[in-house]
Formats: sequence, structure tokens, C-alpha cells
Amino acid sequence: MTRIPAGIGHRICSHAVAWVTALMLAVAMVCIPQAVAMDDGTATDAVTVDIDTATAPVTAQSGYHLTLDIANPTDHALPAGTVILSTNVHYTFISRTDIQQWAQDEVGIPTPQVLAEVQTPEIAPGGTATVAIDVNADNAVLTSIAEWGPKPLRIDFHTDGTSVETHTFLTRSAEGLDNATPALNVTVALPLSSTQWQVDTDDLTTLLTDDADADSDVVSLSKTGEAQVKEQTQLLNNHPGVQVIADPTYLDAMRMPIRSSAIMQPAGFDITAYAAADTSRYDRTGIRAEDWNAATALAQYRQALGDDEAELDAVAWQGSASWTQQALTTAKRQGYDTVVATSDFSDMSLGIVRTDTTVVPTDAGDVTVLAAQPVLSGLAQGQATSQTATAERTAGGRLARFVAQSAFYQMEQPYTERNLLICLDSSTDTATLDALLSAIEQSPWLQMTDLHTLMSATPSATGQDALLAVPDGDGAGQAVSERFTPALDALSNANDVVIRFRDSVLTDAQEESMKASEDTQALARQDADSVTHRSEDATAWVNQLLAVNRRCALHALSYNATADSATLAGPQTIAETLSNAVRITPIESLNVVSETANMPVTVSNALPYPVRVQVSATTDSMTIVTSRLVDVVVPPTSEEQTTLAIRVSTSGTANAQLTLLDREGNAFGAAQSTTITSALQISDMSGFIIIVCAVLLGIAGLWRQFHRVKDPDE
Repeated sequence: MTRIPAGIGHRICSHAVAWVTALMLAVAMVCIPQAVAMDDGTATDAVTVDIDTATAPVTAQSGYHLTLDIANPTDHALPAGTVILSTNVHYTFISRTDIQQWAQDEVGIPTPQVLAEVQTPEIAPGGTATVAIDVNADNAVLTSIAEWGPKPLRIDFHTDGTSVETHTFLTRSAEGLDNATPALNVTVALPLSSTQWQVDTDDLTTLLTDDADADSDVVSLSKTGEAQVKEQTQLLNNHPGVQVIADPTYLDAMRMPIRSSAIMQPAGFDITAYAAADTSRYDRTGIRAEDWNAATALAQYRQALGDDEAELDAVAWQGSASWTQQALTTAKRQGYDTVVATSDFSDMSLGIVRTDTTVVPTDAGDVTVLAAQPVLSGLAQGQATSQTATAERTAGGRLARFVAQSAFYQMEQPYTERNLLICLDSSTDTATLDALLSAIEQSPWLQMTDLHTLMSATPSATGQDALLAVPDGDGAGQAVSERFTPALDALSNANDVVIRFRDSVLTDAQEESMKASEDTQALARQDADSVTHRSEDATAWVNQLLAVNRRCALHALSYNATADSATLAGPQTIAETLSNAVRITPIESLNVVSETANMPVTVSNALPYPVRVQVSATTDSMTIVTSRLVDVVVPPTSEEQTTLAIRVSTSGTANAQLTLLDREGNAFGAAQSTTITSALQISDMSGFIIIVCAVLLGIAGLWRQFHRVKDPDE
């Protein structure tokens, strides 16, 4: 014989009572059609009824309070109408299908008890009316609820020619009732990171031109990010049960780091996307494996706290792809023994929810996967359970569903010990998070636990059984293509410019015997202090530029944002500045009055270190040509003049193109062009006359030779 789960079986009989008591209301509901047309033929789904706020959960003292927003997007006024709230105090949801179908308006559960009925005002075309409904705690319907848990709540709005029906839930707390059961353990995790990063252009300019140690200040939080820190700090102070898994770079940017339960990979670097992609593309950006491993995360955490002995677990957060076997192996090799799976790892085919902790073997060792409960986590992150669950279009409607769903999960197996992971989203506004966390804390069927309790829970699967839970596909192909490819290209190009300048443009001041000249020019420019603190080679300076590139790249390739234009701007600015810092000064047109001449060319260098480059010159004429190449060494923040030889064989005009080349012969920077005009008219005419005379004399000589009369002696 089939056993009915405790806590539900004794309630099934209530369904029969509910159906019988609902017959009269069912007949009445026929008179209120669920979907009719406006008089002019406009569909009623154009008018929407959304939940702004709702009491969740309902206690013996709370009463029930609901705020609705009724929107009229049509081009004509909506007449005054009525909102009716009705429920079924005897109904108990017995399956996840049951509760989902009600949310999607796919099952006609009777709601015979009318909880409230209020009048609505006329709504102007394109307008919205806010309707507040307050039901006192001593309301007969509320006091008649004898069993705790979610009840179906139907919201009917109707006026002349319009009827809109919305399904949501009224969840009665066990407080004040006799049928309370042990609480369900939940671990609520907040990934603490930010997308509000900025590149300080002033500090970056200082670094590029003065070789100042501004690396740590170049990438920082914007004013919006700083305001977000204050809001998050207040939120977490009010809700200490939240388990914070923090980005250590975010903590380091705070004046007072927020208390954390664990640290994630630096900058929230998307490990799952990295593992699913061609990793050589990441190498070109300059990002190194040590930039985002667990050891670096801990070092940054210690720096943020100012405590070299601080310890905290490193837990890798899932990115835009799945935790495949390759991704788990990558995380383990980077020092992460535990990862959080926000999707694709929980088996929803099971009839019940469970502690979804899995220990997966990899080539690098075992990895503990903490899988988020998908329905509760999705609702907490602002995702409706389906597009047809209309009440879940708003945060208030999703909160009502969250409370009802969590109560349902506890009622499935009230005496089975389980610990569910609920993952929040750091980008959710703090007011919404505060309402959600308050609802969890006020739900006696939920008990918030810490991260270590979840990590030490008995895993649901290990070994070969755990391998079956690992997703086969990476789920990142399209995401990497659409989101990361442009960022990878931009970051790689920018990093290539820095490497190129280091290897083929910058030169050793000592090798080129530039130091004395540099100091002399520095005194003349009155920036001797700036020169004095510089080292004789640019190694440390270039390393700073590369470090800024890596910091920006890590943030741009984070799990929680599209490639941020603000952080991408840092490497791009460095590349553009380097490319434009060494340039040819524009040249005026040149007039040549002899067969040879020199063209002066001035090359300026705005960088704090000397450069050695070549000036390449070409013309579009065969009779006016220049030297092809000339080497030039330019001191830091200075300029140097060189000359190009010009040879002219005839009068005319030619366009000369001047380009800078690095020591590998590759062009960079902006090319310059000028016009060369020669004026050799006198010399040209004389030569022409001489040639003509020579030809004529030759012809005359030949004619005489053939026509002269020979001497008889010959």
C-alpha cells in the first residue's frame, strides 16, 4: 500500500470538503468571466493587475495587507470597478505540479471564502491606479484557517466590459496554531561583488606620463558603487544570518570591509566561461592563472583587512556556463575545493527537495558542489517560475510565491533533515532583498544556517554517482561568443600594444647614453623631481601598466556583468596613449631648388622613458625621392630632430608619407604627410638644348659622310 507523506496525508480529505462547499461559488463565478473583451473589441489582457506588496507570511496578529497596481494602457478611460480577494481556507497543495498550475492559472481550484472586496477608481488612458486592501487580523476568514501553509488566493478585478484574474498565495504561519513542525534549514548566500567599477583617468594619466605609483588607485569603485557599499552594509547588519561570499577585490576597495563567510575568485572572474573557451585567447589579454586563484584571493582578503594572518574559505562562484567536469577540474587546480552551482546541477526530477551537496571527483581531486535550490533561488533573484505566472511579474508577487513555495517544501517532508541553498543576486536592489530576508526570518518553518553547516552536511552523492550529476554541455558557447569575444579581442589588442612598446619601442636610457641629456632637459623643463625618482629602465613602469590591464580584464570578464565599458576603457586608454605618445611633428611643405636637400623631421616622446624608433619615408614620384629609413632616439618627455635626404632629378611636385616604425619594422601611431616641390627649370632647359644640338650634329655628320665627294687618291 502506498504511504502518504506525513504532514500532507491527513489533509487530503479537506479537498472533498472544499469542492463541495465551493459549488455555489463556482456557479457564481460563471457570472464573472475570466476573459472578456472591451466594448470596442480591445482584449482585456491589455489591462494588468500587479502585486506591489503583500503580507507574507500571515500570522494571528498581522492581518492581511495587499497593494495592487492596476494599469490601463488603452487609449480610453477604464470605469470604476471592484477588486475581490477570495481564498480556500481548507485547501492544501499536495504536489509541486498542483502549486505551479495554480500560479499559471491552469487549474480551477475553488476559492469560496471572500476575504475582501474594495472599489477601484476610474483609470485614465495610459494611467495606473494603486489600490490598498487591508484585512484585519480578526477577519472571520483569516481566523477560520486552522492549518498553516500556503492557500490559493484569487484576485478578481472587474469593471464594465473588463475582467482580469490573477492567482497568488496567502501563506499562514504556524504561529498561533497547534500543527507546527520542525523548521527546514536554509542557507542564504549573497555573492558580494559589484559592477560599479571605474578607471580614474587622472591617475591613469599620471601613471602613463610621470611613472607615478598609481596602480592601486587607477581601478576603483564609482560613486554609485560607494553608495551601494553603504546600502549593502546596512542590509547585512540588519540580517546577520545572510552568508556573504565576497569578491576580495571588492572588499579591498571598501573603507571598511563587510563581514564575510567566504571569499570567491578575485573580481568574480568567470571560471566556467574560461574553462569552456579557448584559454589561449585569455592568455593574450595578459591574465595569468595566479591572478584569480584561491591563494591570490586570500592574499587580497588579508590586504583588505590589514591582517596578514586572516583566514577564510575560498569558494568559487558559478559564471555564465555550467560546472562541467573541465570547469570543476580547473577550479580545483586553482585551489578551490568548494564551488557554488547556481544552475544546472540540481535534479528537479526528484519528487522532493533535498540537501543538494555533491562531492565530484576530478583529475585534480574532489570538489564539493553546493547546488542552489532552483525555484527558491530563481524567485529570490527576480525570476518568475514561468511566463504565465502573471502574479510573479513583480517583486511583491514573487515574494508571495517564495514564501508559499518554501512552506510547501517543508510540508512535503516535515521531519526529514534537509538544508537548502538559496542564492541571492548582489545586483538586486536592497529594498527588495530586505523584504525577502525579513520574510524568511519571519517564517517559523525556515531556519537560517551558516555556510559551514551546509558545507559539512552529508553529501547527496559522491564518486561515480556524483559524476552523473555533472552537466554534459558547457552551456557557454553562445554566451562566450556574444558576451566575451568582443571583450577578449579588445583586451588582447590593448595588451599587445603594451608588450610591443616594451619589446620594440622603449629603450634603455643607460644603453643609449641618454641619462645626462635627459637630466639637462629635465632641468630646462623644470620637472627634475619627476625624473629623479625614475629608474633607469622602464621594466617596473611597464609592469604597472600590465597590472592595470590585468585588473581591468578580470573585472570585464566577471561572472556577473557584461563586459563593462568602464573597465575596458582602462586598457584601451593605455594602448591609445602609448600609440600617440611617440609621434612625428607635422611638417610644412618643402621647396627644393637644388638636386639634393635635407628635410628636417622632429619626433616627440611624451613618455617618461626614452624610445628608439625609425622614421620611414616614401614619395609618390620617381624623380623626387627621400631616404627610406632613419633611426632616432628620443629622450623621455622630450623631442629629437633628424633629417631625411632628398634627391631631385627633375622639376615637379611629390607627396611624401612619413611613418614611425618600431624596431621590428612595424608601423604605429599616426602617419604624417607633406608636399615636396622642386624648381630646377634653368638646369633642365640647358641640358635639353645640349642634347638636341648633339643629336643634330650627329645627323649632320652622318649626312656629310654619305654625300661628300671622295678624293681621287682615296
